Amino acid sequence: MENGNNFTETLLTALDAKAQWYDSEELPRILEDYRLLHTCIKVVFDFLVKKAMITPDPYKLDKKISDIKSPENEQFLENERSVIMGMRFSDYESTLDFLCNYYKFSVSQLSIANIKKLVDLNNSITWNAFSANSNKINTRVLATMVFSARQNSDNITASMINDNLSKAALALNNINSSLKDYSDFQKEWYKGQVRKNVMLSGNFDVAKASESAASEMQQIKKNFASGMGKTPFYNELIEEILAEDHGQQKDEIQKKLLAKLNVEKESGKKKEKKVDTKSLIMGALLVLGSTPPQITNISQKIQENHDLLESEHNSFMDKIKRAIRKAFNIEEKPLFYNVPIIDQTTGTKRIEKINYQAFINDMTTKARRYSSIGQTNSPGFKKISSMPEDKIAEFVASQISECNHLIVLLNALDEFFKNTASPMNKSKVKGLKIDITTLKNSIVKANQQRVEYTSYIEEEAQMKKLGITE
Repeated sequence: MENGNNFTETLLTALDAKAQWYDSEELPRILEDYRLLHTCIKVVFDFLVKKAMITPDPYKLDKKISDIKSPENEQFLENERSVIMGMRFSDYESTLDFLCNYYKFSVSQLSIANIKKLVDLNNSITWNAFSANSNKINTRVLATMVFSARQNSDNITASMINDNLSKAALALNNINSSLKDYSDFQKEWYKGQVRKNVMLSGNFDVAKASESAASEMQQIKKNFASGMGKTPFYNELIEEILAEDHGQQKDEIQKKLLAKLNVEKESGKKKEKKVDTKSLIMGALLVLGSTPPQITNISQKIQENHDLLESEHNSFMDKIKRAIRKAFNIEEKPLFYNVPIIDQTTGTKRIEKINYQAFINDMTTKARRYSSIGQTNSPGFKKISSMPEDKIAEFVASQISECNHLIVLLNALDEFFKNTASPMNKSKVKGLKIDITTLKNSIVKANQQRVEYTSYIEEEAQMKKLGITE
């Protein structure tokens, strides 16, 4: 059994090295693909809401996501399509948001059972096979909705939707490919845990296990619960352990397994590969380019809330004043909203004056500007792409800063409208919380890419300063 112990020791060392590689390099890459997928499908979601093709789930914010869960896929009545697909798409987006912001992508967390949950989620809406002829109900209905809404849209919007669908398909293909390889590793990791926690435990009778494959299986079953807890007993993987220890070709099987787990060449490749910093910062720009539907939707709701408040000042005298202004071509006085702002750092409260018309114009300008940089083939994107990297980074940083300030004002406006409307109109006020959260998530993702770019640039500069790199 000495040779067996040597193999087990070598195997466990190789598994630990491979696990470290997955934790530090491969799983973060899968997470980034999920973030790209999430960004793209949010654009599609907002597009369908704007076109009144789906009805957003009104209870979305009340649902607490704590695990990977796929949306339902049962058939439904045609007259329920807008509501049902709105709920399913909302659930799908919320799960992706949970994955991107709260789930830990690590070897210890992403077990075989959790891989299956991810695969089920990926198959619930197949963006890489997005067709109105799909045999998957959610994909088929969504594709029909998107294609119909796209035909009734302007060229810029249609191009933006096409671009995001293409990116979503690419991201999903990358995820599925990576998960397939990772799934193979997790099977080996599971077998390694059985060797470590069951076969190397004090209660495991090594002498009996050495007699035959059947004896080893008996010993594993006897000690499995105490060593592996609630982890499922995968019979086919245990059979592979027996083949590695007792099979006629065990030497060849062991050799191939250790070779498969070798990470030296893979690590070498990663070190040689230079990070494309420009792609990083332009990626942040593309995330900003996905926000116009969100900004436009919020702007429309603010205008509706504004009109609602104005309707409360519609007395006989108000009508006379408006008639006089119109008759003598007198400009309307600027309308200011005094909204309370709470500093999140100090907790202090201040009042900020918002010029309503200027604020709406600024949001329209932002949406137009970001729309012009939302596709890689657009003139706006190409113009910024031709700028020096540091200037692009400055532009992205300034836009993120502006957007963060905008979000603060939007939250304040949301509270202002709710508190200012008369009791009879409070139920008519359009809430902004869900839309603000959606916009904020996009800004957070753009900033994550900007921070990654900045960190790499600073690290590279430091290494050059120390003479480590040229």
